[in-house]
Amino acid sequence: MAATYGRLTGKTGVCLSTLGPGATNFVTAAAYAQLGAMPMLMISGQKPVKSRKQGQFQIVDVVGLTRPLTKLSSQIVNGNTILSLVREAFRVSREERPGAVYLELPEDIAAEDASQDLFDSSSVRIPHADTESLVQAVSLLTEAKRPLLLIGAGANRKRTQEALEKFINETGIYFFGTQMGMGVVDERHDRFLGTAALSDKDYVHCAIERSDLIINVGHDVVEKPPFFMEKGGKKVIHVNFITAQVDNVYFPQVEVIGDIATTINRLSESIGKDLAWDNDYFSRVKVDVEKYLTNKDDDSRFPIVPQRLVADVRRAMPSDGIVCLDNGIYKVWFARNYKAHQPNTLLLDNALATMGAGLPSAMGAKMVFPDRKVMAVCGDGGFMINSQELETAVRLGLNLVVLILRDNAYGMVKWKQTGMGFETFGLDYGNPDFVGYAQSYGARGVRVESVESFLPTLEEALNNKGVTVIELPVDYSENEKTLIEELEQKTCLL
Repeated sequence: MAATYGRLTGKTGVCLSTLGPGATNFVTAAAYAQLGAMPMLMISGQKPVKSRKQGQFQIVDVVGLTRPLTKLSSQIVNGNTILSLVREAFRVSREERPGAVYLELPEDIAAEDASQDLFDSSSVRIPHADTESLVQAVSLLTEAKRPLLLIGAGANRKRTQEALEKFINETGIYFFGTQMGMGVVDERHDRFLGTAALSDKDYVHCAIERSDLIINVGHDVVEKPPFFMEKGGKKVIHVNFITAQVDNVYFPQVEVIGDIATTINRLSESIGKDLAWDNDYFSRVKVDVEKYLTNKDDDSRFPIVPQRLVADVRRAMPSDGIVCLDNGIYKVWFARNYKAHQPNTLLLDNALATMGAGLPSAMGAKMVFPDRKVMAVCGDGGFMINSQELETAVRLGLNLVVLILRDNAYGMVKWKQTGMGFETFGLDYGNPDFVGYAQSYGARGVRVESVESFLPTLEEALNNKGVTVIELPVDYSENEKTLIEELEQKTCLL
């Protein structure tokens, strides 16, 4: 919840815990915020450090435990250092690249009087890119024949939407996104090609493979790569707040480092409008991909297939509604088929990709935006990891929809084991009665019995007060089909 607050606001989300097992439960949340670049401060207690009367009871090295997972991890050793350390923690958590920080407050230090004056807050301006790198980027763009624009998670953290829309509209460049960069530019735009839900052999890779230059805006290598670079292949311009982390699949030829919106605006001003770009192939890819992605939007099979599921959720949600995904194979289908109309309206985690995050993320989103429609989409396995948070949501009076996709299995791992030629092992399990389970917490529980009833059930739930849990059986047999096979025959070889 605290990490989601940071993701949606750009401010530091704060969470507190007790010492020992309370503090060790921060570990997954720390990794979630750190890899996802979400500003978050964790504070926990600790036994006294000057004298201990309980031996080693509940004492673990939480500072050492969290240090590899945070930007800063520190124990407070004097009451007069609290103000400076807290200010430093907030600064470090928010600065690019944002992430998690941790402070440990021992009991005896907490009891001390502190006389230090408060620090005034200050704002930090992100510097602009240097002229030389901009000139190099403009040179590559004017020489290119089939460039594409990629929008990543970094562009979702700051107000870059206006600058990117201007660049796209003025140049006519086609664009695609990463999973965590969805919605920065309205994906109903006629130049939007899709989301790279996988690293290769996904629908949009037909276009990626034919491009000769990619302007990579805000991508972070902690997110699963949207494409692989090869020596002698397409060139890449890295546009970001921070320099590129180079590896064997990502080694950009030009890096333009500074405030992203300012960089894009300066590129728009410098590049001109007489560009010899060939967009004909990309326009054909877009038409074929659109047809393929929507051809099962009204599929009547039940249990529901992923394409119909995503289409109905999109039909039910307003443009500013927020869908918070847990982690499972449905995440790939949402990344591919769900068109986000606004920034941060499809919250998925493509960095840590932890199960159990969907429900608390939706709760955090609803607290930040109480007047917007918010729903969590969880697999049955992911939901059961943090299902007890239903009590918190009910107690806080949140108006929230929790959609549970039931297949009685770990569907993502089944897909991977099958794809590797293995027999599936250890992935099937039983579930509780989700309707009765929801009711036991004081929430409303609904079980969908037909594909036709899902959309009206969801629309009713979104308009209800309180927490509504919807159980929806899902058929994942579509996962077993080769993802790009049909498009390779129809489009990629044109």
